[in-house]
Amino acid sequence: MTNMSIVVTGATGHLGRLTIEALLRRGIPAADIIATGRDIARIKDLADRGISVRRADFSDTDGLAEAFAGADRLLLISASVPVGERVANHRSVIDAAASAGVSLVAYTSTTHADTATTVIGATHGETEKYLRARGIPSVMLRNGWYLENYTSQLPQILQNGAVVGAAGEGRISAASRADYAEAAAVVLTAEGHTGAVYELGGDESFTLTELAAAITDAAGKQVTYSDLPVADFAQVLAAAGLPAELAEVLADADRGMNRGEMYTDSGDLRRLIGRPPVPLAEALAVALR
Repeated sequence: MTNMSIVVTGATGHLGRLTIEALLRRGIPAADIIATGRDIARIKDLADRGISVRRADFSDTDGLAEAFAGADRLLLISASVPVGERVANHRSVIDAAASAGVSLVAYTSTTHADTATTVIGATHGETEKYLRARGIPSVMLRNGWYLENYTSQLPQILQNGAVVGAAGEGRISAASRADYAEAAAVVLTAEGHTGAVYELGGDESFTLTELAAAITDAAGKQVTYSDLPVADFAQVLAAAGLPAELAEVLADADRGMNRGEMYTDSGDLRRLIGRPPVPLAEALAVALR
């Protein structure tokens, strides 16, 4: 690719920033990258490196048109807004991308979005359908669960001696944000991915019982898995300080895990990034340093 501008939405978040770093590593000039977010003060350092920084609020149609002006390819990172607002926000981005003449939209969806029964999965499925209906060339990056969803909780897990969830013995194909970001950078910078649907996840799946055992091995402290009914798990999350709606969404995600909705053995992530994804044991070792 030469002389093509790539927009990364959600650049103020972890996945967006990691994708920008991956684009730079792949040789995309800073001047050809457009980083967008609601609070551009948080990405001023990217502007200092020669990256174009533009404000983009998914609910601001006019602002989106300005943010995407001159763009050729766009990464739509799913919005971190209340579930009820997500699809409308995504549609606004897709409409603005179409108006800007973007030649490719890569969307960070979720595993098995076409059949997912979870609340969050349904928003991804609806977004995928809308993106296809608009007729914009697209790539579906169906990202599985993040390893960081667990490694970030290690202090609390070790303090309590327990992983708490409602996933039963469902298998989870989690991978690191950096690996998902690398996959996004690949499809944004190489040809041959238009129309593809990639089911992305780690090569080594695990249950939450196995996660607890892996933490025990890595930390040298006994950790067990406490499996709860979905409603009870939502109450535990709310009691820990999460907003009630978010607690219910996360508990519902565990219900989906129990149904196998966060499991994939496609190998798509490994093939896209050209190496095995970071395994759970390595992610735990790094987080415990």
